Amino acid sequence: MNPVRISDALRAVVFDPSRDLTAALDEFYAPDYTHSSDGETLDRAAFVEMVTRVRGQIVGGTVRVLDELRDGLHYAERHVFEITMADGSTAKREIAIFGSYAEDGRFRHLSETGFDLPA
Repeated sequence: MNPVRISDALRAVVFDPSRDLTAALDEFYAPDYTHSSDGETLDRAAFVEMVTRVRGQIVGGTVRVLDELRDGLHYAERHVFEITMADGSTAKREIAIFGSYAEDGRFRHLSETGFDLPA
């Protein structure tokens, strides 16, 4: 198993519009992937819809990993991302993620929560 990292997933899926979205999602997320954020859980189909919508609104961004831990199939990570939206607005957030891997090293489930930071 060669486990993936959320920072690489964000760069490929959200911040690289030249990358094929379906291929990027398949590289990082298992077919039975679920995503929880602030109390709402999405199945893979709903996650793909959300990512497709968000990706179309973002024109640039960066991610900086603060902490990352893997233990078997368990994963935890904390990062700061900064994004620029198509309308020129910007956002900066710190995110904490906890999750699990599928046997093939792709994410099976991630739960995240975060807060806004000053620009």
